[in-house]
Amino acid sequence: MSLTDLTFDHWRALDRDTAVRYAEEAARHVDGRLVRLVGTPHLGGVVHHAVVERAGELYALIPGGEVTVGFDPDAWQPLPEQLVSYREESLGGGFGFDEDPRAHLARVMSPRRTVALPTVLMAVEAEPLPELPALVPALLAGRGLRVPGPDAWEHACGAGAATLFRWGDDCPQGAPYGTEGTGPRHAPNAFGLHIAYDVYDTAEMTADPGSVYGGDGGEAVCGGYGTFMEWLPLATAHHNPSMAEFLNGPDGEDAFEDFKVRPVIDLD
Repeated sequence: MSLTDLTFDHWRALDRDTAVRYAEEAARHVDGRLVRLVGTPHLGGVVHHAVVERAGELYALIPGGEVTVGFDPDAWQPLPEQLVSYREESLGGGFGFDEDPRAHLARVMSPRRTVALPTVLMAVEAEPLPELPALVPALLAGRGLRVPGPDAWEHACGAGAATLFRWGDDCPQGAPYGTEGTGPRHAPNAFGLHIAYDVYDTAEMTADPGSVYGGDGGEAVCGGYGTFMEWLPLATAHHNPSMAEFLNGPDGEDAFEDFKVRPVIDLD
């Protein structure tokens, strides 16, 4: 089986030696080298995460195939403390949020859907936008890279998890910002990416101007929207339509350097 035929389901079933062979093939394909392959507990089993170094930059192998991404608010079972936070802090603060938190999620989360994605390498760390969003695809193409689409970003972040966050449905103890700590937001995800870990990080752009992910620049924290709403920008499917509108509007021309992009290398 070639890399182009490698799927997420197949990747999850591989033994370590076979996973190493695929990862080394991916590294050779981009004139890089495999620097790490680690088994990570995920979805009741173990998922290998493979990291490749290319030209001094680190990329994780993201197997594709037919995968399910997005979030279904109707199927969501909020934890009691999340409901208390939303009702008492978010609604009680008079911010004009929907009475039903599911209605709010329906507006800011992408819908649950099944998509077909290629297997790619994706940057372990996002990088600041070098230019206005409209100019970024051409700049990345000059480096043999491209901007990820929303489906690819969500799959790379959640790695098949249907939960609100990549680690589950809960909001861990502590604040959702800062680089110090040992909670689940600090750990690499199942594919080895450092992703969706700090709400003060301004969002990452995608190929869809209406979808940015991974943070809100601290809007919810600074606005005092409440604990649940502070954590929500780190949700895998939170595509932040208001932040996307800001980035791609006239105001974004003076603030694009505060946003990021997570480059992708195609393997076909």
